[in-house]
Amino acid sequence: MDSIILLTVLVVIFALAFDFINGFHDTANAIATSVSTRALSPKVAVMMAAVMNFIGAITFTGVAKAITKDIVDPFALENGSVVILAALIAAIIWNLVTWYFGIPSSSSHAIIGSIAGAAIAAAGFSILNYGGFLKILEALLLSPFIAIAMGFIVMSLFKVIFKKAHLYKTNKGIRYLQICTAAIQSFTHGTNDAQKAMGIMTMALIAAGWQTGDDIQTWVRIAAATAMGLGTSIGGYKIIKTVGGKIMKLRPINGAAADLASASIIFGATLIHLPVSTTHVISSSIMGVGAAQRVKAVKWGVARKIVMTWIITMPTSAALAAICYFILNLIF
Repeated sequence: MDSIILLTVLVVIFALAFDFINGFHDTANAIATSVSTRALSPKVAVMMAAVMNFIGAITFTGVAKAITKDIVDPFALENGSVVILAALIAAIIWNLVTWYFGIPSSSSHAIIGSIAGAAIAAAGFSILNYGGFLKILEALLLSPFIAIAMGFIVMSLFKVIFKKAHLYKTNKGIRYLQICTAAIQSFTHGTNDAQKAMGIMTMALIAAGWQTGDDIQTWVRIAAATAMGLGTSIGGYKIIKTVGGKIMKLRPINGAAADLASASIIFGATLIHLPVSTTHVISSSIMGVGAAQRVKAVKWGVARKIVMTWIITMPTSAALAAICYFILNLIF
């Protein structure tokens, strides 16, 4: 009983740490365009994102429930607390490594890959809930392509709407619009990304026998939202530089188009209870916006490196989680 209590407490601590790291790791994606176009100063953008992330995080729970039950069945998972703790440690390691090198990797891919890897290490491939897991994988894989298309469409519409507008006046006006789109972007980030830690903590409570359903408890929602808000307030300026400037040279009209495109996709995924990668969606929206303006405007070499990181994140985090599980299993 003592080891179950210890493991559950450790899971909650590491889940909140994951949300905190997710906050400063992925906040950059939500505010990168507004900072890069000087619509907002980094300090103001980060604080606004922290508040909007918190509000978004406590508003919805559908994605949290999907994380709780769609990857593996927490009620069928033996040694579940060790599995969840191993997954969290692996995801945190991967997030910190990619943050250190300024790579806009996906926290969503990292945690989902880690849960799957640790669960497989514990109980074999049969433990996966293939219906739910494949649905989540489809959302993660398709959302970047949808984001590219949406970014292209929104930017194409903007080009038609502002065709005869004076460039200086248009950019000045759109900077004000970007403040709104950055706030919306941060809100939608909270509605989707903070949910993942809530789902993990709920899995731990079920594994410990302290909860019998998949409802997200109020204290879990507030704790996860607060951790993400605090992490957001730290900011992630290395990733702002990559997302906001290295994919393409952004003007206010490009930033607003990318924000609107990505926020609509992230919020749409939240409404249908599917986790998506805010990193993937925002970066892909910028690529779509750049392609609508001029295909050569997109620095495809940087984009290619980002895509390679997307591809390797899930298998790498799964392998890390399996290793962490075997080590933790020896200890506990």
